[in-house]
Amino acid sequence: MRTVDDWQDYKILATSDGMKLERWGDVVLLRPDPQVIWSGGDLFSRKGIHAVYKRSSKGGGGWEVISRFPSEWQVKYRDLQFKIKPMGFKHTGLFPEQAVNWNAMRSLIEKEKREIKVLNLFAYTGGASVACAKSGALVTHVDAARGMVERAGENARLSGIESGIRYIVDDCMKFVAREIRRGNRYDAVIMDPPSYGRGPNGETWKIEENLFSFVGDCVKLLSEKPLFFLINSYTTGLQPEVLKNILTLTLKGFNGTVEAYEVGIPTDEGINLPCGASGFFKAHTT
Repeated sequence: MRTVDDWQDYKILATSDGMKLERWGDVVLLRPDPQVIWSGGDLFSRKGIHAVYKRSSKGGGGWEVISRFPSEWQVKYRDLQFKIKPMGFKHTGLFPEQAVNWNAMRSLIEKEKREIKVLNLFAYTGGASVACAKSGALVTHVDAARGMVERAGENARLSGIESGIRYIVDDCMKFVAREIRRGNRYDAVIMDPPSYGRGPNGETWKIEENLFSFVGDCVKLLSEKPLFFLINSYTTGLQPEVLKNILTLTLKGFNGTVEAYEVGIPTDEGINLPCGASGFFKAHTT
């Protein structure tokens, strides 16, 4: 597992019985986490909680406000800044554990003495887009949800980025198919595909059925000297080695190394909370 321990504005305070207690800046939230199958005491009785996300027996759920807090606020990680806003399906608009990948990608980009073009697919609110752009890359940010793409633009501006990111609201599979036809090329690809999803025109995505062929299509967009290819997954049961195998098979014509690992967050209890899996191809550069 790979983690980062230098977050100042984010911390997991405690975990117990399917829930995690988090501090986002000055706001403390309690929300579900399916990985927490152990007991560590009654988190609901903790003092200082601002809101709790409670699931509904009919599906979905909502936030129960315990004490007043801003409807949205900002957190910082190193030289990056992001807007946090509790939303439906327990989300806040940021996955702090991905900082380990932001750091790795930025290091690779900053070592290059050339312009790096990055394609970020299923790009959500743009954590990776902002990180890469901050290090000088030209980023194409693609997501089917207009609201998330607009949020990515806000995060970029909060981080002092006024240019360098092209925002696209589109179905990722259709966008990639068009880019192949256009002959466009990228030096790096990032994707964070959902387990299941629908595009703006009803297109369906199922990760078990579509991921391998889609990665193969994305490989067609790589330049002659690609820098990296990153796949993130939060699909339960999809092991890191699966992502490694997909990248190894689809990128066998390129000179590089494929790694696979869990990403996680250290907690105040002295444990690491697993948060997802990553497969990372890094080119051998000379």
